[in-house]
Amino acid sequence: MRRAYKFRVYPNRNQMREMEIMLETHRRLYNACLAQRKDAWEQEERSVKYTEQSAWYKQERDVNPYFKRLNFSSAQATMRRLNKSFQNFFRRVKAGEKPGYPRFKGRGRFRCIEFPAYGDGVKLVNGKLRVQHVGKIRIKQHRDIEGLIKTVSLKEEAGKWYAVFSCDLRDVEVEPSTKPPVGIDVGIESFLTTNDGTHVENPKFLATTLPELRRAGRAVSRKQLRGKNRKKAVTRLRRLHARVREQRRDYHHKVALALIRSYGVIAVESLSIRGMVKNHRLARHISDAAWGSFLSILEHKAESAGVEVIRVNPAGTSQECSDCGTTVKKPLSVRVHNCPSCGLRLHRDENAARNILARGLLARTEPVGHNADGCIKRAPRSRLL
Repeated sequence: MRRAYKFRVYPNRNQMREMEIMLETHRRLYNACLAQRKDAWEQEERSVKYTEQSAWYKQERDVNPYFKRLNFSSAQATMRRLNKSFQNFFRRVKAGEKPGYPRFKGRGRFRCIEFPAYGDGVKLVNGKLRVQHVGKIRIKQHRDIEGLIKTVSLKEEAGKWYAVFSCDLRDVEVEPSTKPPVGIDVGIESFLTTNDGTHVENPKFLATTLPELRRAGRAVSRKQLRGKNRKKAVTRLRRLHARVREQRRDYHHKVALALIRSYGVIAVESLSIRGMVKNHRLARHISDAAWGSFLSILEHKAESAGVEVIRVNPAGTSQECSDCGTTVKKPLSVRVHNCPSCGLRLHRDENAARNILARGLLARTEPVGHNADGCIKRAPRSRLL
């Protein structure tokens, strides 16, 4: 099992300048390698491999002083990052999806430096983070790091720097939970609703900050392009977005932790959020709730706590009566489920949560099947019913 630890680092003025130069050099390396691949295909219809670019970079270090100051392993990680983008591009082309050709990274679009081996270019020394060619940086390590550190990433977010340690915890023995099961239905009116009728408030951080974001956006548009004042205005706008993102992330962690501590089995919908945000009337509200991020956090916490999370097919959970199974058609504006067959009347989200729990429990108790060869066919980890 892998776990990431994110700590704030506080570089001084000189260290900040060196880290910004390092980040800019990585961005230019990424763009240079992308240009090589693009030109090779357009002029010769030839694909450039990662190994070729790694050998080119090794020679380029002798004539480019900025490339020479980069940690070699971190530079390779940047080139692998580009290589992975091309692999995903070809995979999408083969699958008939929207390709999304890798793009050049403009200023402000490249914000992370990865060190693929702990101790090679970056290391914790006496409570400080030592970075090659930067020095020892003060770090706010608010908790102990567990497991074996595999990679370290330096990230810049709205003028603040963070160190992210990705650790391998090996196989952790976790006792199965004996707590009761629950079905949850995520929504906009309430962030989520459980099958027993508990509603968790949707804080709507983006909607609350939207007036301030609009003023900051207008301030950016009034500034002269490539001017210092525009750069300052952009920084203020980025900090507002970062604040909203951190508030949302903190709320997701708290809600997920409360669920993990209260229940042993959690049934959720397997939502196609990419398709849902195509509804332009609800796209902003859906993005503000960030259900995908919340479910990822929930699954990660559940794995380390021995709690089972089951994803079920969301089709018809709001329309189907949880008591008698009758399909009761109703638009999204109708917030109460009223069954004409059995007389059940309750909030539509609670009705959906009951159906989600029933589908999750059914998926859990289904017998294990067999293949044509007679071998046991085990259920996948994430199931759709």
